[in-house]
Amino acid sequence: MQPIAPTLMTLEALRSVPLFASLGDDDARALRDLLRTRAAPAGTRLFRAGDVGDAMYLIERGRVRIHVTDSASQNLTLAELAGGDFFGEMSLLDGQSRSADATVIDDACLAVLSRDEFLRFVRGNTDVALEMLSAVTNRLRHTDDLLRRRVSRNANDEDAARLTFADRLADVIAEFGGSWKFISATIALLVVWVLLNSWLLRAEGRFDNYPFEFLGVVLSVIAGLQAPIIMMSQNRQSEKDRLRADLDYQVNLKNELALGEVLHRLDVLESERLPLLFGEQNARLAESRVGSRESEI
Repeated sequence: MQPIAPTLMTLEALRSVPLFASLGDDDARALRDLLRTRAAPAGTRLFRAGDVGDAMYLIERGRVRIHVTDSASQNLTLAELAGGDFFGEMSLLDGQSRSADATVIDDACLAVLSRDEFLRFVRGNTDVALEMLSAVTNRLRHTDDLLRRRVSRNANDEDAARLTFADRLADVIAEFGGSWKFISATIALLVVWVLLNSWLLRAEGRFDNYPFEFLGVVLSVIAGLQAPIIMMSQNRQSEKDRLRADLDYQVNLKNELALGEVLHRLDVLESERLPLLFGEQNARLAESRVGSRESEI
């Protein structure tokens, strides 16, 4: 990590962050004194997934990409943030390691707030805590939707991508063999064969006299070849069913993991942060009520 320059973020830039837009002048100045800005050129990797989460970042200007690498080793962009946005807040709330990578994509000026200073500040500013809870929830919903689109793949498309020429040929033959076209073609072949070898051709020109033994051989060969081809197509249908079951399992597993993550984070907020914050809020409300009664008296 590059050294953080000991300069202050302007109040205007601080209030451009929706998370801190409701702060009064005194609180805004107190928070500004806790922030330190740093310049980050394009391409700077601010942190990686698994790094210790010891600070959150506010973007004064520039752009930052939040991304992860999925199980297929593909880089998945979760968000592209610009001036007025913030990131890295989840590690401040639960004390866990980073869950994604953050990379600067345009030269940026960032303000950094350490975890200890953030927790001290947020205990006296319940509005900030509630705004952050709302922002984290919205980002989790966005990530959940993104992962659903990534995991919920079309089983037909997946199966078509795996087909070989032999598989396609077997499907075409099996489809034709189980249709009225095949039945009509077989009946037409029988009628033409019998007519040719009974009345239309002279005796010396007939190639299969009654009882049409050669016709029986031809039909037997057709049936003998058709049976394994149909079985090949049925086996492929079984593979397609297994593929669909695997995709359903991946979707269900992703939903289970995402739900567990959301519940875990909500439990952390509820057990460690919200009781304290709501208690302070109630104390302030009680003081304001007492003050209003005294003024009325």
